[in-house]
Amino acid sequence: MITIIQVVFYKEVTFPLEYILPNGMFLPKKGCRVLVPIKKRKVIGIVWSCKKKNTVRYNKLKSIYKILDNEPLFSKDMWKLLCLASQYYHHPIGSVLFNALPNILRREKSFPVKIFSYWKITDSGMIFESNRLKRYPQQKRALTILQSKIAISSDEVKKLSINIYSLKSLKKKKLVQLSKSSNNEVFWRNNIEVSEKKPKLNLEQSEIIKKITSDKTLVPWLLVGITGSGKTEVYLRIIENILISGKQTLMLVPEISLTPQTTRRFYERFNVPIEVLHSSLNNREKFFIWERSKNGENAIIIGTRSALFTNFKNLGLIIVDEEHDSSYKQQHGWCYHARNMAIWRAKQENIPIIMGTATPSLESLFNVEIGKYRRIDLTRRPEGYLPSHHIFDLKGRPSTCNLSRSLIHSIKNQVSQNNQVMLFLNRRGYSPVLICHKCGLVSECLRCEHYYTLHRNQKKIECHYCNQSFPIPIQCSKCSSTDLISLGFGTEKLEERIRQIFPNIPVVRIDKDTVKNTYLLKEKLSLINTKEAKILIGTQMLAKGHHFSNVTLVALIDIDGVFFSNDYRASEKFAQLFTQVSGRAGRSLKKGKVILQTHHPNHPVLSSLIKKGYIEFALEILKERKESLLPPYSSHIIIRSRDRNGSNSLNFLTEVRKIILKHMDNTNLYLSNPIPSTIPKKKGFFRWFLLIQHSSKIFLNIMLSKMIKKIQNIPEGKNVRWNIDVDPIEH
Repeated sequence: MITIIQVVFYKEVTFPLEYILPNGMFLPKKGCRVLVPIKKRKVIGIVWSCKKKNTVRYNKLKSIYKILDNEPLFSKDMWKLLCLASQYYHHPIGSVLFNALPNILRREKSFPVKIFSYWKITDSGMIFESNRLKRYPQQKRALTILQSKIAISSDEVKKLSINIYSLKSLKKKKLVQLSKSSNNEVFWRNNIEVSEKKPKLNLEQSEIIKKITSDKTLVPWLLVGITGSGKTEVYLRIIENILISGKQTLMLVPEISLTPQTTRRFYERFNVPIEVLHSSLNNREKFFIWERSKNGENAIIIGTRSALFTNFKNLGLIIVDEEHDSSYKQQHGWCYHARNMAIWRAKQENIPIIMGTATPSLESLFNVEIGKYRRIDLTRRPEGYLPSHHIFDLKGRPSTCNLSRSLIHSIKNQVSQNNQVMLFLNRRGYSPVLICHKCGLVSECLRCEHYYTLHRNQKKIECHYCNQSFPIPIQCSKCSSTDLISLGFGTEKLEERIRQIFPNIPVVRIDKDTVKNTYLLKEKLSLINTKEAKILIGTQMLAKGHHFSNVTLVALIDIDGVFFSNDYRASEKFAQLFTQVSGRAGRSLKKGKVILQTHHPNHPVLSSLIKKGYIEFALEILKERKESLLPPYSSHIIIRSRDRNGSNSLNFLTEVRKIILKHMDNTNLYLSNPIPSTIPKKKGFFRWFLLIQHSSKIFLNIMLSKMIKKIQNIPEGKNVRWNIDVDPIEH
């Protein structure tokens, strides 16, 4: 008998391969990495299973080169969660497992080692009377802190503003010592301190905190709070109880733009190790956060979508902030939804989960309706008032960049009172179109069949689909005319126009062009919070989740495009965006005002939303969805395909459709013909999709599970890139 090891891989193969365990090599555990041969390459895989087999039948198998890990990289709960995700989303288990690990573990054969430095109190220092150092106040302060904390890391030295020369002087006196270790010795559980500077809770907040902390059923909570109602304070109070019990917390946020303000409030409240996990970190930084969390060395992780897969030693709470946000849905490859998987993880680990938002998704409201979630509401702001709404009709009125005279007058009025104004435009760049005035040729990206956006400050034209860019052309490529003009406007042009109208007023713009990393974002937010900037211009990066106490006027510059979308989710997305943007106004004692400029002031979506508010509006849309049998009252699965010429994808999806029709024995199943995607060509690939709809999510998943191997064996599939999107939010 020989030992056969089944190994799964990241991309190389979509199914497990079998290898022989050489004599003398210890048996690897499920979830450990191994180095194995595939053709002529050495590849890292993950052990899926081990079994004993007859030597005669399996003697042609290749052997494992090396076992890379002594212990599994996944906890038992995480392993079960990822196996469930692989089955539900119909994605290869190897790809799912590797996607849940830091990127560095996909390539490097051993863990990188980080050396940590610690200042520790000596026995002499512990009994030394700090008053004897009154002539040296910095040394006295440092010694007093170490006497209470025993040891502090070099990172904590910076956070506590301890003078490093004072520590060196104490070291000479043999009162402290500097230690170095590859293990991060953290003692946060024994030294938890919570700032006493807490805002006073109102009755609603107090009752919600009491409900959640005393609950034993662990049904997911949907915390629906109007903008500025104090949801973050509720999070902080509940996290405080979790920390005191010695457990860790995971808080998911949809975008990196929300992390600086969130982390600042967390650092101000708690003295525990808090880490931020997002895409701007390099691979080594992500790995070290993952490792510290696995060892229980950090107390709170704040991160975007992928932070969900962080291993924790003792996780006690999951929070999903802005649960409605589409950023939680992965759109390529493994198309998982982080909010839904967070709920699965909380159930798997038997811990509470809170999903907070001012604009709950229709799926969440539906789950409240059927009893899967429990809804609790925050209906009042602790301070300030809900803003008033005003619609400006643009028809027949002169304007530049959609800045009507009435809006300009309102801006002047607010700025003169030393208030701040936010102008929201969800379109970055100077202009979305560059056209030849002589022959009419529009600069277009051939890889995406989409117009280039003009970025005048950066002196380039850029495709916002594939990020391909070129210097601004000086003449038309067709007729050689130099008379090139821009049409339309973006945030860059809006900023230019605002500076012309208000030359002496400080203006700040926040979008992907001006904020390349978290440091620049912090710098821009600082200008806003210190009230140095008076007029704020931005895209969604500025509109979500931020608390700007001095903003009293918010204006939505150009939103008419959403009224003509062919996406059945368009009205829901617009209502969420409008409510979120409006919520930036009047968050302190000053009254707020929201101005929406439109050529369609009587549009039913707009009228209903302003008259009834988001929740009533959303419940109305739910009724429409029910009548139309659209999600969440039915389930969708999309099979996407893309290739360089378009015909291969069409042929592949046609064959997929034949397989489904052949096995389809349920008249309630809807199966579309292959359809071009909303963006038919992107990054040089022609994109098609096949839509499958049924009232039962379980039926759809079982049906696809039975057909997945036949789909994988379609010959045309070798010439295309395809994937399955369960519960899609885009077409």
